[in-house]
Amino acid sequence: MDSRTIVLTGVTRGFGRETVELLIQERPQDHYVVLARRDSEGLAAELVRATGISAVTGVDCDLASLAEVKRAADEILRGLDTGYLPPLGGYLGNAGLTVTTTDLHTADGYEMTFGVNVLSHYLLVRELLPRFAAPGWIVLTSSDCHFGQFRHTLGATPPPRWEAPERLATPRAGGARQAGRAYATSKLGVIHLTHALARRLPEGVGVYSYNPALVAGTDFFRHAPGPVRGVLNGFFQLQRRLGRGMTAQQAGALLARTVLAGPTAPTGSYLDRGRAVPSSPESYAEAREEELWREAGRLVDADRRTERADILAE
Repeated sequence: MDSRTIVLTGVTRGFGRETVELLIQERPQDHYVVLARRDSEGLAAELVRATGISAVTGVDCDLASLAEVKRAADEILRGLDTGYLPPLGGYLGNAGLTVTTTDLHTADGYEMTFGVNVLSHYLLVRELLPRFAAPGWIVLTSSDCHFGQFRHTLGATPPPRWEAPERLATPRAGGARQAGRAYATSKLGVIHLTHALARRLPEGVGVYSYNPALVAGTDFFRHAPGPVRGVLNGFFQLQRRLGRGMTAQQAGALLARTVLAGPTAPTGSYLDRGRAVPSSPESYAEAREEELWREAGRLVDADRRTERADILAE
């Protein structure tokens, strides 16, 4: 297969880092563009040293700033236009966060979890959408917490509560439980975006939401206070010992194998650790998916961002 450009987010640490190292080693002919909040060139250099493959480019990008997301997309597009980068063949949207309150906001004034987990990936993929070349793929990391059922979360995360995108994007007072619900809701939103994208991608390019299940030792809760972080990390370690989770190395290897094999499931599928299964009944809602696609476009519009920034400054 000819060389392709693969764009990656969320590969600084944890199972995302394990995944990208395996991808680079197994597909050295591809060119990998890693997006990181700061010192992306340093991250690219680390990956070159770890894999022995030089075709890695770092692009600075803070996913909590839509201006930076747009700038990063423009930089990738310039690379594609000039021939520095081969044709775009893949996108792994693994970046995501959970916080402990719902009153935190992005640089554009949007609720932090929804802004990073949904709007940033919407904007990146939308900007790159015309340039995807077959055969290609887009994988967006979701979570089984979107089911909202005890058997998936053991009560650690409240069930999602979908609202109008404008409302989901609005910061509000709320503690850890509300923040957990915002996370579950954002992962439901990722599946809605996946379904909306499946209706828009060119022939030969598939899109999938991916559930890695519980992954221990990923530093996922680094934003939580120390005692809370310790409890949550201990919970994840316990689930791994009970056979309900994986190490970062195991999860990274499984995701890499899934991507390298080329998903054979229909575009729009939900892949639970690489296996296509139905996502939650609530996640299949075309009207809601199209509303999210339309409203996300409005929310990331430059004039709209300026308006919200002015409100926050008052």
